[in-house]
Amino acid sequence: MRAFKLFCCACLLVLAMPALAQRVEGDRAVAEGQYATEVPVRNQSEAERNNGFSRALLKVLSGLSGERNPIARPGVADEVRNAKTYVTGFDFRQDEGVSTTGAPTFKTMLVVRFNPAMVNDLVSKTGMASWPEPRPKPVLWLAIDDGSGPRLVGLGQSAAARPVLDRARVRGYRLGLPSGNASEQVMAASIWRGDVSAVARASAAYDPPMQLVGKLYRAGAAWRGDWIFVDKGKVLARSSTSNAAARTAMAGGADIAADALIRKYADALIRKYARPGNPMPKQVGNEVSDFTIQLAGIKSSEDYLRAMTWLESQPQIKRVVPIDANADGMHLRISVAGGGAGLATLAAAGGVVVPDAVPAPVADADKAPAPTIYRVR
Repeated sequence: MRAFKLFCCACLLVLAMPALAQRVEGDRAVAEGQYATEVPVRNQSEAERNNGFSRALLKVLSGLSGERNPIARPGVADEVRNAKTYVTGFDFRQDEGVSTTGAPTFKTMLVVRFNPAMVNDLVSKTGMASWPEPRPKPVLWLAIDDGSGPRLVGLGQSAAARPVLDRARVRGYRLGLPSGNASEQVMAASIWRGDVSAVARASAAYDPPMQLVGKLYRAGAAWRGDWIFVDKGKVLARSSTSNAAARTAMAGGADIAADALIRKYADALIRKYARPGNPMPKQVGNEVSDFTIQLAGIKSSEDYLRAMTWLESQPQIKRVVPIDANADGMHLRISVAGGGAGLATLAAAGGVVVPDAVPAPVADADKAPAPTIYRVR
């Protein structure tokens, strides 16, 4: 009888403990779902584990929002430093490999699972982008010329496109590849010409009707990638990447597509930037105009990153180019749909960049003078 009571007590203690992943021989801890990820750690100490939690939370936030640098947003850094409060469970995993010299290598991975509700609340209150579900999976039409002529990267050569495929996953979406059959191999010439119409027709058999068209080639001592992102036949982005390392130049294509996708879902993004009690930013005309503003209040690199991240995330703002800098701030050349009034409307909604001196109210708000001096708050 006493043994039976001890058995019951042990069962109650097990039930009272937090749920832990049960590992059996041959079972490996892996990250599953949007709210779990894994990061390398040097050891299993508490300090290293907490550092890993912070890096893991940043990876999850970047994956959910698609943003390159979510920690630049106001309020995110404090939450990342306290990432352990978001954790619902974790495991360590030992990965074995072989070095270039043939010696065995060992790497400890921290697999972290976060509370979805808490993470979603953080994304919402800090104004990060809102992506639709299921997430789009654009088709990557990539041609590479290593000196022997351009060749299409198909599904059978996915290892050659691994840098851009992996970078897309970091940014919160996936890229697909064409099958690469004989009829599609001729598309390498169309890609090289930048003939997106021909590529879109060839891609009609795939879903969704989005294509990331890229060509990677030698340009002097570096590798250059020219990229065009197309959605339903419309070019949403066109840019280039360059780096001495081909893998880095290739990976940059995924960033160009991710930034275009964020702009595509601009309505949801603007709603998340709106603050309680303030009107939602509205488009002030459609004409894009260039002008110069003074941005004051930049006291550190963090201030600069916050300001530039906010400006570049606004769908009405097409381009931001730093001109010069001084002790307190800098001058920016900026292209905005709606001109100075459009920028003033965005800043008045409570963003990171605010007017340094708000113009006196007038009867017609659309005719209010647009400020040329803004401040990072």
